[in-house]
Amino acid sequence: MNEVVRLVVWVRGRVQGVGFRWFTRAKALEIGDLSGFALNLDDGRVQVVAEGPQAECQGLLDWLQGDDTPGRVDGVTEIWDTPRGIYDGFAIR
Repeated sequence: MNEVVRLVVWVRGRVQGVGFRWFTRAKALEIGDLSGFALNLDDGRVQVVAEGPQAECQGLLDWLQGDDTPGRVDGVTEIWDTPRGIYDGFAIR
C-alpha cells in the first residue's frame, strides 16, 4: 500500500538561517516523486508540505525528525491529509 498522500510538517528549533529549507528541498528531490515546498514562518518554525507516495513522504518525515538536518530540530508536528495535486516540483518559499 503506497497511496498518494499530503504531509504537512511544522519543524521547531534553530531551523532558520542555517539552510534548512535548501537541504529539505535537496532531500525531497533525492527521495524523488515528491512535490511541495519548504517555507520559513514568522514564528521561527519551518513549514514543509510534501505530496507523493506515502513511503516517500514518510522518508522525508523520518529525515526531518532525525539528526542529519542542518541547525537543531527541537520538535516536529505532522498532519497527514488528502493530496491536493497543486504543486509542480518541490520549491523553497
